[in-house]
Amino acid sequence: MTSFAADRARRTTQVDRWLAELLGAEADVALVAVGGYGRRELLPRSDLDVLLLHGGRDDIASIADRIWYPVWDSGAELDHAVRTVPQARRVARSDLKVALGLLSARHVAGDPELTERLRAGALEDWRSAAPTRLAELHASYDERARTSGELAFLLEPDLKEARGGLRDVHAIQAVAAAWVAPAPGPRVRTAYEQILDARHALHEVTGRRLDRLVLEEQDEVARALGLLDGDVLLRMLAGAARTVVYAVDHAFRQSDRLRGRRLRRRQAERRPLADGVVEQDGEVVLARAADPAGDPSLVLRAAAAAAQAGLPLAPRTLDRLTECPPLPVPWPAAARDSLLALLGAGPAAVSVWEALDTEGLVTALIPDWERVRNRPQRNPLHTYTVDRHLAEAAAHAAALTREVARPDLLLLAALLHDVGKGWPGDHSVTGEVVARDVGRRMGLPAADGELVAAAVRLHLLLPMVATRRDLDDPVTVKQVATTVRSRVLLELLHALAIADGLATGPAAWNDWKATLVADLVRRVKAVLDGEPTPQPAPLRDDQLELAAEGGPAATVIGSEVTVVAPDRPGLLWRAAGVLASHRLAVRSANATSVGDIAVSVFDVEPEFGDPPDASLVVADLRRMLQGRLDVEDRLDRRARAVRPRSANVPAPKVSLIDDASDTATVVEVRAHDAPGLLWRVGRALGECGLDVRAARVETLGAEVVDVFYVTDGDGKPLAGEDARRAIVHSVLTALGDLPLGGNGLPAQDAGTVRRPVAWVLCLRPFLTG
Repeated sequence: MTSFAADRARRTTQVDRWLAELLGAEADVALVAVGGYGRRELLPRSDLDVLLLHGGRDDIASIADRIWYPVWDSGAELDHAVRTVPQARRVARSDLKVALGLLSARHVAGDPELTERLRAGALEDWRSAAPTRLAELHASYDERARTSGELAFLLEPDLKEARGGLRDVHAIQAVAAAWVAPAPGPRVRTAYEQILDARHALHEVTGRRLDRLVLEEQDEVARALGLLDGDVLLRMLAGAARTVVYAVDHAFRQSDRLRGRRLRRRQAERRPLADGVVEQDGEVVLARAADPAGDPSLVLRAAAAAAQAGLPLAPRTLDRLTECPPLPVPWPAAARDSLLALLGAGPAAVSVWEALDTEGLVTALIPDWERVRNRPQRNPLHTYTVDRHLAEAAAHAAALTREVARPDLLLLAALLHDVGKGWPGDHSVTGEVVARDVGRRMGLPAADGELVAAAVRLHLLLPMVATRRDLDDPVTVKQVATTVRSRVLLELLHALAIADGLATGPAAWNDWKATLVADLVRRVKAVLDGEPTPQPAPLRDDQLELAAEGGPAATVIGSEVTVVAPDRPGLLWRAAGVLASHRLAVRSANATSVGDIAVSVFDVEPEFGDPPDASLVVADLRRMLQGRLDVEDRLDRRARAVRPRSANVPAPKVSLIDDASDTATVVEVRAHDAPGLLWRVGRALGECGLDVRAARVETLGAEVVDVFYVTDGDGKPLAGEDARRAIVHSVLTALGDLPLGGNGLPAQDAGTVRRPVAWVLCLRPFLTG
């Protein structure tokens, strides 16, 4: 028993004695604890769920007042009711919440026969109406999961209501009370106590009745539980929640199959699925002749059979699979084939993999998995913990196996691409080492192991370059081709980028990014095949006609904005400012010259809500081109209307990269997102005498990476260390007040202004997503 559990027991005993004293010696009356109080789970800020039962006494109101008023005067929250036994049963039959509360009814004081009549009657009603009540319970469970999310994967989980939380264990207990499924076992009870202790500590730390474990309370709650920090706390809760989810899913499978009748007596039909593996009653179980102790490959064979059949592994089967000895190293080919069959099952593989992981069988197969198991990702783009993200990525990769020459290596690369996040440093670099070791353990041929390791090392290459570099610049494409070197690896990286993005979450992968990555792959394939580098898409006829008219002019067609005017410095960023004033976020921008006319083409999307009126955007762009619009004043007014942020965010960072283009210097800006950011940076560059030739913008949650291709007044890349450092200082100043170092420049690391380095090293600061 933990100290928190002991405190709950002590608190419950004290309240029991107090209420018994308040009731006194009354005949035909009983005080009954229900809900959390009935389960002896009183937390520091819990309310008291109390039912005053009576046998029909006329003076019951005065007895109730004698109890309730002192409780209210004490400041305790009281959820109370006064009923006879028939009344209580009648209410429970029409109210699921009341019925569930009565399942945990406990006698506190007064006539114990009344309490026993209520308990027995409530259980009888629950069991007799099991088909209806269990269907209601399952529906409420699904609704809670939909609205509260999964405890294991939330950065600020609701410990009570989220899927895998305390309510789900109560649901298992309710299903068990209907004699449909077993009661929570030791592992579920341990998981429940861990989550309940965390909620208890949250009450103590905050002094409030809270269920959501918000970010700012996590470290202190962790310390109260004797844990190192909030990350360790989230890992513990993720493991506990996943144990609960597996158990509650099994309980509801049982209730869906068996509710409305007793457990069936006849022997269920068994259908063979694989050697030693059969289907029985909608679950995968081991054949009678199976010998787990002498068959190390049985774990993966049974898991593959379950995933391919779209069926769950029965709990008893998982217990028996823990008896399997470790696989020899290197793995036999049959075991490797079973792993690929498991992963190749797609979405059906995820729940099977989760079941194996719950029993510790995944870490037995891949010891390095322990470093990422239940590891939270403090990144708003990520939906899942690291290990679940890897399983989801492999499931998405299964749908892409027809698109690559080596589908087996795609599945393994997807499963391992973020495994380096369990080690310090750049996870792509550490992941390459781990993936190579895992490949050797699995018995991959050396060349195949190197391909998987390379895919892990470079899994961010394509999306990073596609969204942060000018694909029309031949240097961009040639450098990627030099890094990749083979079409086989390029195919793997393309499919892996898609699977990784889809598994990360809806904000990490969209049609725009998919199109850019596909375009980059097309260009790189041409270089690898010895074909000429694809040329930039030419201006359309309508854009050429605008340019021929000389401007100034602007058009808005869908997400594309075209601005035409006589060429002059600063045109691109000034137009970006106008777009920002209309809540349009720029995703990319390119400037092209037709004679002495500049044509700037923007790809935009609304920051939120519906797009603004295109005619108003065009009118303001024309006013800007004519010098009749104060863009700075417009953006300042909008900034004042935006609620100032209260969160502490890292200082912005500016990097100059020379070898990403032969004709321009790349200025990369990482900062917290804010309206008009592209305009502010562009203006700072313009004040330094630079011309912005192209821009790329990638939004990562609340953070952005803005990339500018700039040239000096002579149209050449930047030169001169002093000028370069002044540019960095100017941009940082435009982004806000920053601490200064001893030389009067912003205090940043020495790598801010970079000279040419190898392509992969140039990407290293970005390979952290």
